[in-house]
Amino acid sequence: MTSMPQDQDYEIVSPPTDLRKKVRELSPREARKFDPVKAAEAALERIAPHFGNWMDNEAKGLVSAWDIVKSDGVSKESVDTLYQSVHNIKGQGLTLGFPLVGDVAASFCHLIENLPAPEDLPVGLAEGFVEAIRAMVTEGAKDTANKTGVELLDTLRTATDTYLAQFPPKDRDGEA
Repeated sequence: MTSMPQDQDYEIVSPPTDLRKKVRELSPREARKFDPVKAAEAALERIAPHFGNWMDNEAKGLVSAWDIVKSDGVSKESVDTLYQSVHNIKGQGLTLGFPLVGDVAASFCHLIENLPAPEDLPVGLAEGFVEAIRAMVTEGAKDTANKTGVELLDTLRTATDTYLAQFPPKDRDGEA
């Protein structure tokens, strides 16, 4: 139920379901024995076998977003779609056991975030990022033990820094 008094600038939103009805309260004895960190680690261990498939799906989503850029051209909308996809990978890389892929995605996000305009996206470099992420996920290049993946990340970072150096840096409001 939602209510908004006439003289107020806010709205109070009440949840439709009382979540307290969905859980059982622990007894004091159970509460003393309960370790939330251990419970979270156990839950992660149960779902860990799915991480590779989830990251594979994220990589496929990135390739699909890149296909939109290639077919529709570089525009604010197509670059926004690409950015959202790579940003998801950046955020999920470490959790899903692909920290190296997350680092590549973070570098790609850095590139997109620092472009003066979406139309300034360097298509060749962007394609290099997409292919690197796709290949790393496919090959299981998860961390710094994969020397080829580390070299690829370093190359992409250097190319990004070199490309962005031609533009004045943005301030916090996104203005040059």
